[in-house]
Amino acid sequence: MPTYPFTGIVGQDEMKSALLLCAVDPLIGGVLALGDRGTGKTTTVRALGALLEGAGLSTPVVDMPLGVTEDRVIGSLDIDAALARGETKFRPGLLADAHGGFLYIDEINLLDDHLVDVLLDVAASGVNIVEREGVSHTHPARFVLVGSGNPEEGDLRPQLQDRFGLATWVTTVTDPAVRLEIVRNRLAFDRDPDAFLASVSARQGELGGRVVSARDLLPGVTLDDGLLARIIGVCAAAGTVGHRAELVVSRAAAAHAALEGRGSVDERDVRAVAKLCLRHRVAREAFETPADVEERLDSVLA
Repeated sequence: MPTYPFTGIVGQDEMKSALLLCAVDPLIGGVLALGDRGTGKTTTVRALGALLEGAGLSTPVVDMPLGVTEDRVIGSLDIDAALARGETKFRPGLLADAHGGFLYIDEINLLDDHLVDVLLDVAASGVNIVEREGVSHTHPARFVLVGSGNPEEGDLRPQLQDRFGLATWVTTVTDPAVRLEIVRNRLAFDRDPDAFLASVSARQGELGGRVVSARDLLPGVTLDDGLLARIIGVCAAAGTVGHRAELVVSRAAAAHAALEGRGSVDERDVRAVAKLCLRHRVAREAFETPADVEERLDSVLA
């Protein structure tokens, strides 16, 4: 079945920008998208995979179902090989499938704690080590973690939340004109997917080409000490927890510059990515809402 195209998605611009930044530089650390149900979070992630595939980039997008077993995630003994031929053989899991690409978990805030621990270990090391049932296997598992969910249905463990480089709130679009365009596009795609894909093929190709070019440009993008000091000042003033924030802002700003076709980071890039990098890292006061956090970051960036 055809996948809905990335450039056909109307609204949710911040989530789309976050995903594109991680497509340019996976070291940014992934995207956490929390918000209302039915706002296209899953559609957007899957559309990214189709966009990158169309651009010739080998970046798998793997779905991790909420009720998945640990064996399916990390891999296990290949029972068929053991029964048929008496072989002790490793059957790769979802972490192996996602290597070099994206691992997407919907409703990540409802994920079992033991699987959260597995993800934390592998995300930190980039290596999956399996020791069980006579199987001893190690393989690389470097992937961009993308998680979505509705915070009203459960909290996300702080240790996992901090592993995400970027975070965005995905809310229901309220502008009637934009909502009309969203519905029209979806109905058109459902009615004739091939025609709809053809109508956006030029935009898909252009955006995919930008990602490819940005990846090539990124290693040469420069960030001068003056702007790095500005980034550190912003993170300190925002009250971020830990020092991961400065690294993430620096990497995301460089990826943003590369997407814009520029070889050096400037203030525009920092402003474009700062909230994505910081909103889930600032210490929140009692009764402080997400809107309060946004206002605080606005004042820091002013």
